[in-house]
Amino acid sequence: MIFTDLLEDITQITPSRSLNLFYIIIDIIFLCIFTILLLYKKRYETCLFGLFGGIIYTIVDYGGFYLLAHSRSIYIDGVLASNFQTFLVLLWMSMSYGFTNFVFIWLCIAKDKYLKVWLSMIVGWWLIAPSIAKLGGEATIFTTRTTNEYHHYMGIALVVSYLILIIVMFIKKKQFVNILTLNLIGISVQFGWEFALLINGIRPLNEMSVQTIIVNSIMETNLGMPLILLIFYSVRKYFNEDLSKTENNSLDLGIIKKELQAEGNNI
Repeated sequence: MIFTDLLEDITQITPSRSLNLFYIIIDIIFLCIFTILLLYKKRYETCLFGLFGGIIYTIVDYGGFYLLAHSRSIYIDGVLASNFQTFLVLLWMSMSYGFTNFVFIWLCIAKDKYLKVWLSMIVGWWLIAPSIAKLGGEATIFTTRTTNEYHHYMGIALVVSYLILIIVMFIKKKQFVNILTLNLIGISVQFGWEFALLINGIRPLNEMSVQTIIVNSIMETNLGMPLILLIFYSVRKYFNEDLSKTENNSLDLGIIKKELQAEGNNI
């Protein structure tokens, strides 16, 4: 009986947020400035991957959690939001956290030269934005999401994805990534903004708060880390961060060019 009650509590984790419109506005401004800085430093790959993350989050959150699983609800001024209003709020949430999450991960895997600067900007904003948003008045937007419909599937995906990665390394007889480091990146990126939401009062502090932040941090972003690593290596095989071709491809093109020039001289 005790085990059944405990299992029910685990599967009924309900992440929620309370915020105002001003929070959304200043967050969009930050995202624009942050993106401009990334582009200025020629972090083109990072920006594209961040955009990809935002799109994936939108599809999962609106298409999966809201339309299919019916586990997502949004209230504006105490009234259940319409489909269009829900889409707009989820589009912002997904693009905001999807973009910053995937940028965070990509820069960590790439061991970017300015990694500490980029991460300080991302995490620092997560922590300070809610305090600035209080200038916009009381929270009028409330979002909630139950997890009992899919967290068990996420757990399975987490185990399978890392198991496949380990098997591949065993087959190739080469440890091309530190599993603990990869886990640390996947867990820390989710924990960073989950913790920021909690201490700033956007997430309610209750008996489920600790469990919510731990379970979500371990699974929700971390389960995709092996696939993200595969994408990173696949892209970097052909392109550098600034989207220029890698040295190997450049070398091949140089050889071809010299051969064409030699043929022209012979003619």
